[in-house]
Amino acid sequence: MAQFPEKFVWGAAAASYQIEGAAQADGRGASVWDMFCRKPDAVWGGHTGDEACDHYHRYAGDVGLMKELGLQAYRLSVAWPRIQPSGVGKPNAAGLDFYDRLIDALLAVGITPWVTLFHWDFPLDLYHRGGWLNRDSADWFADYTTHVVSRLSDRVKHWMTLNEPQVYIGAGHHEGRHAPGDKLAFKEVLLAGHHTLLAHGKSVQAIRAASKQPCRIGYAPVALSKMPLDPSSSADIAAARQHMFSVAAETAWTNAWWMDPVFLGKYPDDGLKLFGTNAPTPQAGDLELISQPLDFCGGNIYQGQYVRAGKDGKAEEVPMSPGAKLTAFDWYVTPEAMYWGPKFLHERYGKPIVITENGISCRDWVSKDGHVHDAQRIDFTHRYLLEGGRAIADGVPLEAYFHWSFIDNFEWAQGYKHRFGMIHCDYQTQKRTPKDSARWYAEVIRTNGASLG
Repeated sequence: MAQFPEKFVWGAAAASYQIEGAAQADGRGASVWDMFCRKPDAVWGGHTGDEACDHYHRYAGDVGLMKELGLQAYRLSVAWPRIQPSGVGKPNAAGLDFYDRLIDALLAVGITPWVTLFHWDFPLDLYHRGGWLNRDSADWFADYTTHVVSRLSDRVKHWMTLNEPQVYIGAGHHEGRHAPGDKLAFKEVLLAGHHTLLAHGKSVQAIRAASKQPCRIGYAPVALSKMPLDPSSSADIAAARQHMFSVAAETAWTNAWWMDPVFLGKYPDDGLKLFGTNAPTPQAGDLELISQPLDFCGGNIYQGQYVRAGKDGKAEEVPMSPGAKLTAFDWYVTPEAMYWGPKFLHERYGKPIVITENGISCRDWVSKDGHVHDAQRIDFTHRYLLEGGRAIADGVPLEAYFHWSFIDNFEWAQGYKHRFGMIHCDYQTQKRTPKDSARWYAEVIRTNGASLG
């Protein structure tokens, strides 16, 4: 039976641009995603986040649904251009007021807010000033952080700086398939990445300086999990551990390049050797700034890659077998990622672990009986949570789990094609329908995981 600690936190997550809508309301400025959605063929179906789930106007009802789920915590993000329409300068009172109301509504029903400061909606005006390629971006982000924390920290004590830099730098600035849609030279990609890590460090400093109460701060990169093909083989375990933190290709899709500077205060040696003159040259004090002390290591874990020790002792990725379980996103279902990912992260960085995202895209809809029968989501989450419980039993300090997502939402370049939510959203009528998984998860929370078996 899975055993979760008495104070384990059960939550769900969503992000500002994906659910809020109200893209032109109350002085909100444009983000790079508003721009990207206007680019022909950039987003599936020509969809945009203009209305999304209209959470901006319907937050009170949504919080009521969260209460019905029994959520203990909700991971939300703040839209930078809602706070500072041009990305800098005097804050927009209406934007801060919205998050004031949302935080108050959550606390009124006993749900603890965990706030992410950046979940990809970079202000468009600042992009036109160089965006993450401009070293000033770290100061811009720190200033924005100060405005948010000064307003909300009398009630918010859990903060995260950045969500998935691998994606908004890699997919957004290298591959061009996410906002802002750039395909930069790799040297510039790494420079943008260095500046975003500086922004993280300065944001941590700003949170500590502005917070009105003791707080906990973390970071939410993708945790690209590697799993031993044979979990009884010490050689395969060592190969998976090594491979999880290796930098072996000219890509942003790594763990160590984005985590080692934050938690260890240095870029990984294999990455520096591989990238050579493309690697950024930190200025004096940069790495000390980036590695500000954190209270937990977040990780977004959806799938993992099996690894074995090759004949030469080097790690080898093992292809998935034909017919392996796939989600609607064509991501493999690998529950063991929830065991090995947190285990390896804790071993390397020594921090408590928070699963900041985990979930599944399913092809679900409202059935003729008026319900949404998402059995695959239940099975997926059940399997992953059992592995998380196993990690805890083996000594991994896994403190919290945030299911992605609370509600169906705008899935970035995939538009509204994918449904990750435990609450179904009809985007034409904005009607919310709790899925079977919502009721199932409510029981998991009520029993602190005992219902998992």
